[in-house]
Amino acid sequence: MKPLLLLLSAFFVLGIQAQPVQDQYKFDFGPGAVQKGYTQVLPSQVFSAQTGFGFDLGTHPEGVDRGGKALTGDFVTSDKPFYFSVALPEGNYRVSITMGDALQASKTSVKMESRRFFVEHLETLPGKFQTVTFTVNIRNAKLGDGQVRLKFRENGKLNWDDKLTFEFNDSRPCVNSIEITPDPKALTVFLAGNSTIVDQDNEPWCGWGQMIPRFFGPGLAFANYGESGETLSGFSGERRLEKLLTFMKPGDYLIIEFGHNDMKQTGPNAGAYKQFKTNLEMFIQAARDKGGIPVLVTPMHRRGQWQNGKVMNSFGDYPDAVRLVAREQKVALLELNNTSAILYEAMGEEGSKKAFVHYPANTFPDQPAALADNTHFNPYGGYQLAKCIIELMKGQQLKPILKYLRKDYPGYDPAHPDPFEQWNWPASTFYDLAKPEGN
Repeated sequence: MKPLLLLLSAFFVLGIQAQPVQDQYKFDFGPGAVQKGYTQVLPSQVFSAQTGFGFDLGTHPEGVDRGGKALTGDFVTSDKPFYFSVALPEGNYRVSITMGDALQASKTSVKMESRRFFVEHLETLPGKFQTVTFTVNIRNAKLGDGQVRLKFRENGKLNWDDKLTFEFNDSRPCVNSIEITPDPKALTVFLAGNSTIVDQDNEPWCGWGQMIPRFFGPGLAFANYGESGETLSGFSGERRLEKLLTFMKPGDYLIIEFGHNDMKQTGPNAGAYKQFKTNLEMFIQAARDKGGIPVLVTPMHRRGQWQNGKVMNSFGDYPDAVRLVAREQKVALLELNNTSAILYEAMGEEGSKKAFVHYPANTFPDQPAALADNTHFNPYGGYQLAKCIIELMKGQQLKPILKYLRKDYPGYDPAHPDPFEQWNWPASTFYDLAKPEGN
């Protein structure tokens, strides 16, 4: 199977145009009766630029009609992940999905765009239905008379197209309906960072930024602008910062986490207390100029260097430079550097590999050699780091964000991570064995 970016590049060639803004988009899935005011979606409905909605990425679910009520009497399902897309203008949208089956149990997980995680193992009993609501951010690469300069790896990336794409997954996903409503007043938390934060399209890679939406309810959207290999200067030079600032409104947040790649820059102005520090200050001021609230994050540890059961710092002065800027600029600081050390050491030197892309040969098709990466997380690792971030937000009393935490969030102690053996991830269809940029 080919990586997702190769399968998606055709969508840019098609030149899909975003549809006009509507008050609401309502879809009733399945071959049965159609709820008044909803658009029926049959399993044969394939996404196209002309229709503006349909099943996508070559997936074809099955339609089931149980009779009864129009909205819940029929649904679509599959024993494989399936994708549904809607052409939409960029912005924040409140999404409500109803799931269940009148005769059998269901179990559904939902990811959006580039594998952003929103619904985890939602189970319904026969005859029972559940509706889950959340807010999602979508965007494209257009910027004034130009665009964000994307990397080759991002060509065809779901985060940058003109569609909102759903991935329905798990042991028996049953989707009855979707409602999509513009949510312009939602609090937006913008993420700026590198491969440790990015929304990765493909298995087995993962950033914490694509896992954190799972823990938050409607009214808050995470807008993840991070990308593999990024530095502060690269992020700005590629116009990613400029793009996100065009959507920032007073009260929104900008969470900034860099260091992995910045420390490898050379030249007379390179260094933790030179260009890196200056660029951090520039990002902070840019957010404040828009009425936004900047938050700094110290870079989480790599797991490659250990001594006497302790993970070693591989960043030199860069974490301390972040701490210094946070003090001088009086911004909240999320101490992920220290917290990630607690997490890895709780797992142990060998056990911590389970949080990273460490897989023996032949774990994935066409994988002749083992994968051994001590920087980039797998989904389990990204999930643990997302919980660390939430706990650090609590420590900094970021109440405007935390008030949107879902009630089922149980709290987290990085010294006692979720047991790997008890954690289950419904893997997406697409994978890529190539290591992301950065280290």
